[in-house]
Amino acid sequence: MKNPVLPHMAGIFDRPVFVRARRMCLALPETSERTSWGHPNFRAGRKVFCAFEIVKGRPSIAFRLTASDRKAVERKTMAFATPYGRGLWVSVWIDDAIDWRLIARLIEQSYRAVAIKRLVNTLDDSSKRPRRKHRRSLRR
Repeated sequence: MKNPVLPHMAGIFDRPVFVRARRMCLALPETSERTSWGHPNFRAGRKVFCAFEIVKGRPSIAFRLTASDRKAVERKTMAFATPYGRGLWVSVWIDDAIDWRLIARLIEQSYRAVAIKRLVNTLDDSSKRPRRKHRRSLRR
């Protein structure tokens, strides 16, 4: 059972942008969604790799990345260091034009940063198979 989203956040995380990102996260092997700290987060096993948030009144998605990936992403204008992230997390604003290829890449990189080897191997094995139609539609 999911923890409830904070009452003042009800409905915010059901917006189409979050629905699309949620689908991308949950398509990864053994990913689950939980609500912690008042917002949805996604886990590879027990470790959080992605979180939906409202920061300073604006919607964003936070990603757990390696140091080199984090630095590269932070150079982009729509990205910022996640306030609580202890230098391990980077967030992207999603209330303006959204680069869905970037979001998909960040979700996968974030997943790979925290997932155990077996899950990464499962992801690698699945990427060798022909992609299903619904996966291509996420790249628009």
